[in-house]
Amino acid sequence: MVDRLANSEANTRRISIVENCFGAAGQPLTIPGRVLIGEGVLTKLCRKKPKARQFFLFNDILVYGNIVIQKKKYNKQHIIPLENVTIDSIKDEGELRNGWLIKTPTKSFAVYAATATEKSEWMNHINKCVTDLLSKSGKTPNNEHAAVWVPDSEATVCMRCQKAKFTPVNRRHHCRKCGFVVCGPCSEKRFLLPSQSSKPVRICDFCYDLLSTGDLATCQPTRSDSYSQSLKSPLNDGSDDDDDDDSSD
Repeated sequence: MVDRLANSEANTRRISIVENCFGAAGQPLTIPGRVLIGEGVLTKLCRKKPKARQFFLFNDILVYGNIVIQKKKYNKQHIIPLENVTIDSIKDEGELRNGWLIKTPTKSFAVYAATATEKSEWMNHINKCVTDLLSKSGKTPNNEHAAVWVPDSEATVCMRCQKAKFTPVNRRHHCRKCGFVVCGPCSEKRFLLPSQSSKPVRICDFCYDLLSTGDLATCQPTRSDSYSQSLKSPLNDGSDDDDDDDSSD
């Protein structure tokens, strides 16, 4: 089915519309063999609050961006190669329902669909695209992924020292290895994580000690994927900056 659509006029037109919606700031999306599988609005759990994002699933990439004008204009385009993606379902908790994790070596995050059916369709289509890509390339599934950042709202004190309270002066920071929210003194060190950056990135002291001794697995997050506190804030309309960019602490 995908192969038949690859060179169809309708598929080319659909991809062109997506390109136009992102404008000149977006990357070109039309390449031979690429097919737009589907699109829709998902709630992405960002660093400070959950936000509505427009997602586009192609047979080889996942694209998302901020919604400026629905169906007409998007910005802050992000492109994720599907061959690096793994996904895991998240159990429903309170208002947070129909969610799953999108995990890649560079960045991982949680998204939520409006209904259980929509979640199932998204996950099934993503898994099929990933399976087809790996089958064609002969590559093995990726087992390395970046940590999912704990939302700011889930931590009133440093998750490592359990003492430092966060204030407008004592800012929150995120460890790039475990995703915990930590204070400045607990995350003064930098370590090179090649899958995330070409430069050393901020990590907490706990992960630094483990990485320095070669224990790469122990500093992965042990917390359950519970995000219920973060939905206490209303959804952002997507017009402001995406506050979970890699440049954020």
